[in-house]
Amino acid sequence: MIPRTLFDSDHEAFRDVVRKFLEQEAVPYHPQWEKDGQVDRNLWHKAGELGMLCATMPEQYGGIGCDFRYSAIVIEEIARSGCSGIGFPLHSDIVAPYILHYGSEELKQKYIPKLISGEMVGAIAMTEPGAGSDLQGVKSTAIDKGDHYLLNGSKTFITNGQLADIVIVVAKTDPAEGAKGTSLLVVEADSEGFEKGQNLDKVGMKAQDTSELFFQDVKVPKENLLGGEGQGFIYLMQELPQERLLVGLTAVAAAETAIEWTKEYVKERKAFGKPVMNYQNTRFKLAELTADTMAGRCFLDRCLELHLEGKLDVPTAAALKQWTTDLQCKVMDECMQLFGGYGYMWEYPIARAWADSRVQKIYAGTNEIMKEIVARAL
Repeated sequence: MIPRTLFDSDHEAFRDVVRKFLEQEAVPYHPQWEKDGQVDRNLWHKAGELGMLCATMPEQYGGIGCDFRYSAIVIEEIARSGCSGIGFPLHSDIVAPYILHYGSEELKQKYIPKLISGEMVGAIAMTEPGAGSDLQGVKSTAIDKGDHYLLNGSKTFITNGQLADIVIVVAKTDPAEGAKGTSLLVVEADSEGFEKGQNLDKVGMKAQDTSELFFQDVKVPKENLLGGEGQGFIYLMQELPQERLLVGLTAVAAAETAIEWTKEYVKERKAFGKPVMNYQNTRFKLAELTADTMAGRCFLDRCLELHLEGKLDVPTAAALKQWTTDLQCKVMDECMQLFGGYGYMWEYPIARAWADSRVQKIYAGTNEIMKEIVARAL
């Protein structure tokens, strides 16, 4: 395999810590969390104590100020563990950066230390029943009432929705202005008029609390506005490359792991008196998937390198998200096939990984939208 040169010995030592943490604190309990529809809240506190949450946040807010490679390690190891219910990446690498990049100093001091420690769980509410990849179609409104905004609307498919203590809400502060009237507000979960709906019953990612959220005349303090009023759409576009990089990191790590599971299985499983690995079709399929995944790893690591340099642009991130998630779904489907009937049984990790993978082509912008973004840049 091609050695990864982006990670030094300190990074790999951190990877060992993360891997052992997940093996001890998550893997044995994940089946129960799938039944519960969410992970144990204590997992967030334990991860915070180890510095696994918000690793890139500055020391002045209680973080360890690491580069994004530490976040990448957490994302990859969660994918490799098969513990798809753990919503650390969104909390650490989407929610916290919005507050860091666009929040006032007061907001940073108020929320970032608690996100780092796991005392608070963060979510971001973009998607609505009638607006998914097209964020310009958001209908939620936050009307200026002098010392506060009055927030009304509903959101759906919100990751960390049940556990969230704070939610960054995308809303129109000036509905007549379309995208130029979009703003971002930090809303606390105990705000009057804010209700969490049902924990949605999904095809996969069953331990991930994915929820509906409802806002009925919620008073949001003016100081909870992130950045400038009407600048929300610009902020969303600036942060989306990192979000799509997160998806790519998950996709490639999950694909690599599925191939490893399958290699071990086909060496042991026999058909017509000999191991399934002895059949040319099996070997050729695994060879093809391995080559594709190696190519995906090279593309991903180059994008990670660009991101560390501040050079990962929107079209490249879109291409990465589209290509790696298509790859992930292909790998899961082919690997499940090699498991035969057992691959369709929920007790086998490949079945859960197959179900978990499908949403990767949908969220963070559908792959059809990713192609449109790339096409516009041609």
